Amino acid sequence: MPLSKLIASLPIHPSKTSSIQRLMRILIHSGFFATKNVANDDCEVEYVLTDSSMLLLKNNPLSMKPYLLAMLDPILTNPWHKLSTWFQSNNPTSFEIEHGMMFWDYACHVPKLNEFFNDAMASDARLVSKLLVDDKCKGVFEDLESLVDVGGGTGTLAKAIAKSFPHLDCIVFDLPHVVADLEGSENLKYIAGDMFEVIPPSNAILLKWILHDWNDEECVKILKNCKEAIMSKDKGGKVIIIDMVVMEEDEKKGDDKSVETQLFFDMLMMVLLTGKERNEKEWAKLILSAGFSYYKITPVLGLRSLIEIYP
Repeated sequence: MPLSKLIASLPIHPSKTSSIQRLMRILIHSGFFATKNVANDDCEVEYVLTDSSMLLLKNNPLSMKPYLLAMLDPILTNPWHKLSTWFQSNNPTSFEIEHGMMFWDYACHVPKLNEFFNDAMASDARLVSKLLVDDKCKGVFEDLESLVDVGGGTGTLAKAIAKSFPHLDCIVFDLPHVVADLEGSENLKYIAGDMFEVIPPSNAILLKWILHDWNDEECVKILKNCKEAIMSKDKGGKVIIIDMVVMEEDEKKGDDKSVETQLFFDMLMMVLLTGKERNEKEWAKLILSAGFSYYKITPVLGLRSLIEIYP
C-alpha cells in the first residue's frame, strides 16, 4: 500500500503524518515491512508485508498474534520492573514479587493469565506442528505406538500429531484447570495430573517448551518421571524434547540475531519462572543426571531444536 493511502486509511490527526513516516521507517528497518516502487511513480513507495508481519495477521492460520499479546500483557511485563528488588531479595522470581505468588499458582487463580497463556502456547504449537509433521521430522513419530504430551495445554500440538499419525495413541497431560472440559477424539484423550508426581505410561514422552520453565533440580525430577513412564524401553522408547539449545560463541557464524533472541528468552525465564535456556553441555548434564544413556539433537525448529533422549 502506498504511504498516501496508508495514512488516509488510518484514524490519525493530519498533524501526525510525518510521525507515521518515521514509524514506518523503523518498522522497515526491523523487518516488519518492506518497500517497493509504485508502478508508474518513481517518487512514491509501496509498503508490503514481510514473513514477520504475516505471522501477526489475525486470519493467518499460523498467526503468532496471541503469543505477542501475551508477552505484552502487564501481568508479564510488570515483573521486569521488579528486577532490582529481586536482586536484593531471596524471592525466587520477579513475578512472585510483583504478584505475590509463583507463575503457575497465579495461573490457577487468575483466569485471565490461564486463558491468554494457553492461547499463546496454542499459537506457537500450530507453528511447531507444521514443522514436526513434515518429511524432515515425521520419522520421529512413525514407529511409535503411544505418546504423552506432558504440559500439552489445550492439545493443539497433540491434535496435529494424532491427525498425521492415526496409528498413534496420544494423551495430553496437564494440570486439572488446563484440561478441564476438553474433549478428545478417537486416538487423542486428555488426562489431568502433575508431572512432578507421576506421568502416564507411554512409548514416548513429549516435552515441548517445558523444561526451560524449571531449574536443574526440577528438570531432573521431571525427566526421571518421564523415564519411569516409558514403556518398551528396548523397542524405541524415548523422550522427545522441543526446546532451545543456546549457541556457543564459536557456533554463532554471524547469526547474532538468533543468539540475541535466545538470550532474551533466557532473561524471560529468569523474570517469570525458575528456569533458563541451556547450551548443549547443560542439556547433557541434565539428561545424564536423570539416568538416560544418550541423546540426539536435531536443529530443525528455528531457534529451537528437537532433542531425542533414550534410556
